Amino acid sequence: MKTYPIAKSNRTPWCDESTYQAMYTESINDSDAFWAKQAKLFLDWDKDWAQASNVDYSKGQIEWFKGGELNVAYNCIDRHLSERADQVAIIWEGDNPDVSESVTYQQLHDKVAKFANGLKKLGVKKGDRVCIYMPMILEASYAMLACARIGAIHSVVFGGFSPEALKDRILDSECKIVITADEGVRGGKAIPLKANVDKAIGACDCVDAVIVVEHTKGDVHWGIKDVWYHELVSDVPADCPCESYDAETP
Repeated sequence: MKTYPIAKSNRTPWCDESTYQAMYTESINDSDAFWAKQAKLFLDWDKDWAQASNVDYSKGQIEWFKGGELNVAYNCIDRHLSERADQVAIIWEGDNPDVSESVTYQQLHDKVAKFANGLKKLGVKKGDRVCIYMPMILEASYAMLACARIGAIHSVVFGGFSPEALKDRILDSECKIVITADEGVRGGKAIPLKANVDKAIGACDCVDAVIVVEHTKGDVHWGIKDVWYHELVSDVPADCPCESYDAETP
């Protein structure tokens, strides 16, 4: 069996044994205080919460930081820009492992902001639902974070699902926009994502537009609702304000 040495940077524990035991004890004895401390340490909040948790197992009601407001995209990207703008935020590897790309925090911010502005250009607003039916490409991350930035609710549908399964999920969440790619690639085989979307949305009156990422440059049918991703973001600014929303927002 081939073994690999542990990287030097991973050999130093995050905390010593006594610190770990103290944190564990606090998490058991006063979980609200413990998680409130962690939430304030690792997240930026626009509005404080009234109570860290509200748990009623008899009713199946579990709420965290209700009343507190924040933005997920801001916490994933913007809060790091002052110190890490030029550091790598995402390392992407394609279906072909020889194809890879690194994206810095600043580049990620700009891509996400432009995507968010593109969504707004199509009429997407806070609370609207967006279906993401994409391969494992960088634009999938941009799409999720763009939705979070403007307060839209994204529904990720596995790219291997059939048109029928995709249709059901679009209808269940009443998605206004579908984001996809011309094709996906898995194990060297092309997956007809756009063609599947075409079949799915025939029964989805809720869908106003389909955003298509040109990934493989494969041939696709083009309809009146279809919009190329690269054209959508070509004339929008790389800056988009973050919408604040409740911590319990889907």
